[in-house]
Amino acid sequence: MGGSSSRGRQRKLLSTEKRENSNADDKKKSMHRDIERQRRQEMSTLYASLRTLLPLEYIKGKRAISDHMNGAVSYVKDLQKRIDGLNAKRDELKKASDNWSGFEQGMTSNEAFPSSAVVRQSLDGVEVVISTSVGPKALTLSRVLQLLLEEGLDVVNCITTRIDGGLIHTIQTEVY
Repeated sequence: MGGSSSRGRQRKLLSTEKRENSNADDKKKSMHRDIERQRRQEMSTLYASLRTLLPLEYIKGKRAISDHMNGAVSYVKDLQKRIDGLNAKRDELKKASDNWSGFEQGMTSNEAFPSSAVVRQSLDGVEVVISTSVGPKALTLSRVLQLLLEEGLDVVNCITTRIDGGLIHTIQTEVY
């Protein structure tokens, strides 16, 4: 008889352990579901944020997240091409200005102020900083603004500062 009561206790212990294991498994599953739900919500928020940053032409008519991701990749590649093109134009302008600036006879110190251009990528577009001389052969701000508009850049801010007989134009642009 002593053997049957110990078997009953063993069964009770085993069923108690199974219930405890089952409860622990349920807690793990519940925690895993909660973590996965939170991850999906965060990804959804990030995708929505990405959609707001992309121009309409890159997401127009597309509903799938993979299409938006491909649109973002295309947009970044297009921006990089435009930046490379602007850097090439800057280098051309630099070479052209180096060929004639400061080397002609009879120029005053103001006219000999070296011209240079620096183009930097910014969060919204491109920042262009141009230093130039003052005079008839100087690169004019209107010409620079015209070139930027031709390249598809929208000027949002322009600051001009006079330094040492020359001008420094800081132009902030956005892609439109």
